[in-house]
Amino acid sequence: MGAVERAVWFIENRFSAEVTLDAIAEAAGVSRFHLCRLFGVATGRSVMRYVRGRRLTEAARALAAGAGDILAVALDAGYGSHEAFTRAFRDQFGLTPELVRGQGHVDNLALVEPIRMDESMIIDLEAPRFEAGRTLLVAGLGGRYTFETNEGIPALWQRFGPQIGHVPNEIDGAAYGVCCNTDDAGNFDYIAGVEVASFDELPAEFARVRIPAQRYAVFSHRGHISRIRATHYTIWTRWLPESGHVFGDAPSFERYSADFDPWTGAGLVEIWMPLRS
Repeated sequence: MGAVERAVWFIENRFSAEVTLDAIAEAAGVSRFHLCRLFGVATGRSVMRYVRGRRLTEAARALAAGAGDILAVALDAGYGSHEAFTRAFRDQFGLTPELVRGQGHVDNLALVEPIRMDESMIIDLEAPRFEAGRTLLVAGLGGRYTFETNEGIPALWQRFGPQIGHVPNEIDGAAYGVCCNTDDAGNFDYIAGVEVASFDELPAEFARVRIPAQRYAVFSHRGHISRIRATHYTIWTRWLPESGHVFGDAPSFERYSADFDPWTGAGLVEIWMPLRS
């Protein structure tokens, strides 16, 4: 059983009680940082949003079945008041608890069901090479995303693409998609950018990140860019646990080579994962 499966098993057996990220990480046998990244890559969800979604889904079923006391349902779902429960419930489903109880069904709700790992995402992966990466300065357009909202990243690249070749102090050769500043809630910064010699004279709206010298495992993605999630999925769920290595709490990045064609989505993309050991 992998770390994600252990985390899901722990959550499913305890989500009606107090569940913390630390407790889930301990049950999964990995660090908080590792769990947040692994769970997000493998499931497309952040850990604690999944916990909240599972609690509210079971609460919705109880309400649709005719639960008489909404506060009791709220308490069972881990909320201390009717008001807090109603806010969370409406944010999750777009309806109030009273409306769901009144309609007597959950057919129109986007329920969060127990996760099942998708073995079809496992692909044949080329053996990585290992690199002593130098310090990189990357500048471009950035945004704050979650694993549930990262579908906005292609649009970020569309906005940045016309600026490649015109960025002050740009170093020619490749473009970079940098993932950094991940937090416990599953939020992360993503920068679509290029390497620069310095951050001087950059437009005010540009994001920038200094990536320190670091040892990396470097993976090649040669298929269509739409399948890159399968490469990430295989790295995290298959290669990493079998390798004996540990990824470090540092920026990772995708390096888009000169032969990558953004219009067709074809060409070599390298995935640089920082190593702790």
